[in-house]
Amino acid sequence: MIDITNMSFGYSKKKLLYKKINLHLEAGHIYGLLGKNGAGKSTLLKNIIGLLFPTEGEIRVNNHTPEKRRPAFLESIYFIPEEVYVPALTVEKYVNLFSPFYPKFNRNDFNRYMEELDVKTENKLTSLSFGQQKKFVIAFALACNTDILLLDEPTNGLDIPSKKRFRKLIASVMNESRTIFISTHQIRDLDHLIDQVIIIDEGDLLLNASINAIGEKLVFRAVDEISDSVHVLYSEESMKGILTVSENIDKEESKVNLEHLFSAVTDNPEKIKTLFHS
Repeated sequence: MIDITNMSFGYSKKKLLYKKINLHLEAGHIYGLLGKNGAGKSTLLKNIIGLLFPTEGEIRVNNHTPEKRRPAFLESIYFIPEEVYVPALTVEKYVNLFSPFYPKFNRNDFNRYMEELDVKTENKLTSLSFGQQKKFVIAFALACNTDILLLDEPTNGLDIPSKKRFRKLIASVMNESRTIFISTHQIRDLDHLIDQVIIIDEGDLLLNASINAIGEKLVFRAVDEISDSVHVLYSEESMKGILTVSENIDKEESKVNLEHLFSAVTDNPEKIKTLFHS
């Protein structure tokens, strides 16, 4: 469980990136953190892992204070940054060196994830391409079986088949005791994977809602023309007609489109806040 209470953060007191953010993340969910480049997604993750510290407010992760970086906290959480680093070690030496820090590490799981992600080498990890290095780190992180897994742009550097395997793996390791928090601006890579959407923009939390709640409040559809009576929050012309995101006045069922949702939220932040807090 992750609780963020009235958190402010800034690299200087005069310029805050976040102001009074409140966020509650429960176990058993895959959260998608969406935002533009530079919106502060990586910064938020680093505050949660204890690599950066709030200017004001508090962060609690499974009753731990991240900035203290105590062993009981560190063994329960794993963070994969956007730019991964691997030392000049073989797979075997890496596992032997780092797996003891994670009591739930499972070597059989690790071998299976390596196979599913198609990572094979007997040479040093530094000899692998960036994409292969990233898949190795993902396999190791999943095999650590930590309660909380934070991933920053995990699909950057992966080809299309690898992205598909990644989504399949993430879905397969999810359980009721695990919290997975994925930050990305490549929104399509999260389709069919996340069940809770968090959107931030300019240091402000604009949306924190489940896919089901979004489907209840908003309707996503293609129309030939936009009626004046329809409360449209976003529209985009396509080969299928005009793709729209509107208030779901008539309680229609539709499939949530994350890209269009993001545009609707960032174009109408105050309207979205009112709609989802009503």
